[in-house]
Amino acid sequence: MRAPTSLLPLRLEGLVFDAGGRRIIRGISITLKRGPRTVVLGPNGAGKSVLLRLCHGLLTPSAGAVTWNAPELPGAPRRQAMVFQRPVLLRRSALGNVRYALKVGGIAAREQEDRAYDALCKVGLEGHADRPARVMSGGEQQRLALARVWALQPEILFLDEPTASLDPGSTHEIEKVILALHEAGTKIVMVTHNLGQARRLADEILFLHQGRLLERQPADRFLKQPASAEAARFLEGELPW
Repeated sequence: MRAPTSLLPLRLEGLVFDAGGRRIIRGISITLKRGPRTVVLGPNGAGKSVLLRLCHGLLTPSAGAVTWNAPELPGAPRRQAMVFQRPVLLRRSALGNVRYALKVGGIAAREQEDRAYDALCKVGLEGHADRPARVMSGGEQQRLALARVWALQPEILFLDEPTASLDPGSTHEIEKVILALHEAGTKIVMVTHNLGQARRLADEILFLHQGRLLERQPADRFLKQPASAEAARFLEGELPW
């Protein structure tokens, strides 16, 4: 069977988003290609989370366009995914949550059980397959959300501060899974407020300020020598997080 044409690159062209009488995203144009891990930084209110939701299709731009190289086809398996700070979990077991994601994602029923269990193994939750998802710890729930992603094997994953409320140990486990997903071929686009996490995970940085994309730099260069005064102040802690 011929492989489907890649979703990527993803092109944002003159992207604008208004809400509540306020302009949140101001004319962002950028192309996201397969490969480098992209981390989005910026102070509170910069528009980071809104940008991810526009890319994923949860919000409709007020102007401009979000264009995939080859859009997903109705009824076909999903090829993009998003994980939020607080995952939405169903009232069923960990395995049941992953199986349901596969069902909704258009995966054949005969494949669902094995793929779901394999995904739990990938994130270290194989011993929790029959445990109700909603009684798991915050870190376990976030790993379960990533297991649902792993089972779907998407081309691109959007992550919106997935470790913001977790302790350092749980954060480390989540970062290991994110790196493994990248190694398996999934494009990572992630919002974080944690500069240490950006250093560990980013290949490139997008820096947003007041809804504008001020910088796109390799991570090492941005973190050592940002090009804009706003980014320099952000790194020095002078801008609100």
